[in-house]
Amino acid sequence: MEVISPHRIQRLLFLNIVLLSVIAFPALAVNSTDNTFLSCLVNHSESSYPISSAIFTPKNDSFSSVLQAYVRNLRLNTSTTPKPFLIVTALHVSHVQASIICAKKHNLLMKIRSGGHDYEGVSYVAADPFFILDMFPLRSIEVDIATETAWVQTGATLGEVYYRIAEKSKIHGFPAGVCPSVGVGGHISGGGYGNMMRKYGLTVDNVIDAQMVDVEGRLLDRKSMTEDLFWAITGGGGSSFGVIIAYKIKLVRVPDTVTVFKVTKTLEENATDIVYEWQHVAPTISNDLFIRLILDVVNDTQKGTKTGRATFIALFLGDSKSLVSLLNEKFPQLGVKQSDSIETSWLRSVLFFADINISAPVEVLLDRQPKSLIYLKRKSDYVQEPISKAGLEGIWKKLIELDNAVTLYFNPYGGRMSEIPSTATPFPHRAGNLWKIQYQANWNQAGNQIGDHYINMARILHNYMTPFVSKNPRSAFLNYRDFDLGINHNCNDSYTEGRVYGVKYFNNNFNRLVEIKTKVDPHNFFRNEQSIPTLPLAKS
Repeated sequence: MEVISPHRIQRLLFLNIVLLSVIAFPALAVNSTDNTFLSCLVNHSESSYPISSAIFTPKNDSFSSVLQAYVRNLRLNTSTTPKPFLIVTALHVSHVQASIICAKKHNLLMKIRSGGHDYEGVSYVAADPFFILDMFPLRSIEVDIATETAWVQTGATLGEVYYRIAEKSKIHGFPAGVCPSVGVGGHISGGGYGNMMRKYGLTVDNVIDAQMVDVEGRLLDRKSMTEDLFWAITGGGGSSFGVIIAYKIKLVRVPDTVTVFKVTKTLEENATDIVYEWQHVAPTISNDLFIRLILDVVNDTQKGTKTGRATFIALFLGDSKSLVSLLNEKFPQLGVKQSDSIETSWLRSVLFFADINISAPVEVLLDRQPKSLIYLKRKSDYVQEPISKAGLEGIWKKLIELDNAVTLYFNPYGGRMSEIPSTATPFPHRAGNLWKIQYQANWNQAGNQIGDHYINMARILHNYMTPFVSKNPRSAFLNYRDFDLGINHNCNDSYTEGRVYGVKYFNNNFNRLVEIKTKVDPHNFFRNEQSIPTLPLAKS
């Protein structure tokens, strides 16, 4: 009597699902059931880690909930938004390897998703038929305080990383983003930054190793992938080169006590002069101090009209007495008093910046869902020269004219950001940049008309800011993904279109990224609307 192995039993059972799926998706069938994409996944997964439980098709009751669980932009979660024909929620590295091998074999487009915060949905939307490789189940975090390092899988969120570090040490942190539900994979591979970047640089400046699966399905680390490829995936967008499984990060020291504050000034409270001074102070003051500036429009309750408002929100790596003394010397115009400041732990400062009650249980950082979901559009810029007071007055006027449809976030550079060479990672925006701008357009109503209105408002303000920002190229930040900068439509000749947005994101580092991409993925398997292109065949 023939003994049937557990792997074969699993495979035979799953082929029943395959048969049903092929009926729904006949394009997946090649010559026979055994040659379908789904059966290929089963054949190439390890028997000890069955892939069947990780696969979701529209026939599964859970398909919609799995898809929508990590869609963070409601603009990309409508009935007309293109949906994947299948989702693989990777439970093991072998599931990633099988997905790559089988997608190559069947010439299928694969989108790689970690946290779903990418602003244009490149990880879960496509015009062509596609499937999603979802990394969220791969979320282990191994913190080693003795070496001040941690291995973090890319399905983890930043909030989970911060929480797990604090479990082991109250004097260690990590310089990454202020939104706890952001996924590690996209954040780090695109550069990543947070409110300690003036002290410790970008998130990628604190990455020392990685594990990734390449286009051949091989699991590589920094040593086996070569320094060129490691360089590329620390700021050049990991999904252009492979599937990042985990990053090894270098923890940084933080004080027992840090200080935060939020101070607002309206135009009637001399906001223009204070913002003008902020431009000169924020990039040059102590590296322990990060002061974000937010410009928006509010109602003037006394006059019944609109007025401009500047919000200064800060993290200081020290106590409140030292902070107030520093500001009295360097930035007295802001008028920060000790009563404006809150002394807290570094972990709780994350809550403050995420607009969560600072006294809330820190376990809120483990919540993988944002507090709320909205429709949104984002754009970015870099400022290299201070804006005149007349220029600032014009910006206030434009913000009021646009009726608060767009908010400006200014994130100061200087400090460590100016010390790291522009070629150290693919992220090039270092010395010479005073601050970065994020344009935020948010709305809560469904419908193309209202969405088009807000998107158009963001574009109008972005165009108005042209005289004040970087030029040749007008630079942008990859983590603030923006399709207005260009989209790559041509898989076979991706270079011409890819260069349009590529030089804006990466400046002079773009050519090196293209050379690495052409070497490690010559047939452009890992691709999305704004991925790193390959060189044309003649040039390569």
